[in-house]
Amino acid sequence: MQSSFSTLDWSIFAGYFALLGISSYMLSRVKITSSREYFISANSMPMFAVAVSVLATSQSAATFLGAPEFSYKNDFTFIGFYLSALVAVVFVAYVLIPRFYEIRAVTVYELLEKRYGKTAKVQAGIMFLLGRILASGARLYIGALAISMILFTDISAWHVGISILILVLCALAYTYFGGVKSVILSDVIQALTYVGAGVVVLVFLYIQLESVEIFATLEAYGKLRFIDTSLGGNFSVAGLLSGWLLLNIAAFGLDQDMTQRVLSCKNKKEAAKSLIVSILLTIPVVLLFLAIGALLFVFYQQSEVVQNFEGEKITIFMYYILHEMPEGLRGLVTVGAIAAALSSTNSVLGAMASVAVEDIYKPWRLKKGDVDEMHFVHASRKAVLFFALILSAMAIVSYFWQRYSELSLISFALGVMAFAYTGLLGVFFSAIFTSRGNSKTVPWALAGGFFTVLALQPYSFGITLGFSWQIVIGTLVAFGVMQTGAKDE
Repeated sequence: MQSSFSTLDWSIFAGYFALLGISSYMLSRVKITSSREYFISANSMPMFAVAVSVLATSQSAATFLGAPEFSYKNDFTFIGFYLSALVAVVFVAYVLIPRFYEIRAVTVYELLEKRYGKTAKVQAGIMFLLGRILASGARLYIGALAISMILFTDISAWHVGISILILVLCALAYTYFGGVKSVILSDVIQALTYVGAGVVVLVFLYIQLESVEIFATLEAYGKLRFIDTSLGGNFSVAGLLSGWLLLNIAAFGLDQDMTQRVLSCKNKKEAAKSLIVSILLTIPVVLLFLAIGALLFVFYQQSEVVQNFEGEKITIFMYYILHEMPEGLRGLVTVGAIAAALSSTNSVLGAMASVAVEDIYKPWRLKKGDVDEMHFVHASRKAVLFFALILSAMAIVSYFWQRYSELSLISFALGVMAFAYTGLLGVFFSAIFTSRGNSKTVPWALAGGFFTVLALQPYSFGITLGFSWQIVIGTLVAFGVMQTGAKDE
């Protein structure tokens, strides 16, 4: 294994944090006068910046390390997930986005208030918050784990805790003062950072393999397949047009974490365009990291690789970083991993705060009497700080849970949003496409979708079913529950 950071690595690391410090200071000087401005920038953000921000948010540290792992072990069929996402965002752009802009929504769950009443909005918001605490807390832990491995060459509780603190403080530097405007502009910096790191790694790997017949080797091992026409593959065409399509509709249209920045565009036309452009930009980025995994397969083809670090299973890209990276490049990849983790952390703080304040706290506070709008700006910042603490605590819990429990909290937590998505999909589809359902059926539908997917997990009743089909069945159950209720008069 390589030794700890060299002087050159630390210089790159310091330069990156100097850039973060200067940019966060400049962006934090934005004057905020209302919670609407704090959460969606009073609909003033340019389309392309929003598109890059959506790209950055969708590419977490898990993707940064996970995409190369998939192509190393399999092929390029993972790209089908993002082709499915392209179909999904077209649906979101032309079916959901116009409805959000019609009611001038700050959060996506306000649409349910118009259809099923205030309690439906609150219940959907709570479902989102619970899922995000688990899922984003676990993602924060994964990002911190990777940074601790590279930065400190160990994964002690102390060093993982420092890595968590680094990510959270960086996220707060952007989110706390400047709100979504600061987050979106910072995401542009993070996206350029980790994509740049990926390009440098790809070029370096290619140079290392210049004497090897790369494409012939990949072709011989069936690594160049892009489309899976089987019925049981992880990313088969059937799955991409069913469960994964539903998952992407939920992720890009019903998850406040992703949709918040889209709602900051000037109008529905710009918002729709930003979503579609974001996926068109994401596809080559994912191909970049899949290509890294393919080259790593060629690189390690004749070598015995034990993907383990202090008892922790690691991806092949992390193994390469720890064992093969030269000085300088190691520092660059570290800041790339931080950028990927940071782009998904700062956005979720604003998203969770927006739901907590706009959907839950603000209606309750206004019932008690009028209050100055700056009160809600201060409340929004306090909410951002509160969720930063909650996600940090969840990340720390994830560290100890993974070590002292036979259950994998990480595997469960990363899928929790998908569990929550089935209920949200059923409720929203009922609201948009039917006249059925009411305030009483909403909580039952949300719970029905969640527990259906939970029941279909191997660790529940031993059922083995592809995750995309679990999404389909969970959504159908939630939608069916909604159809049992007549429309509220």
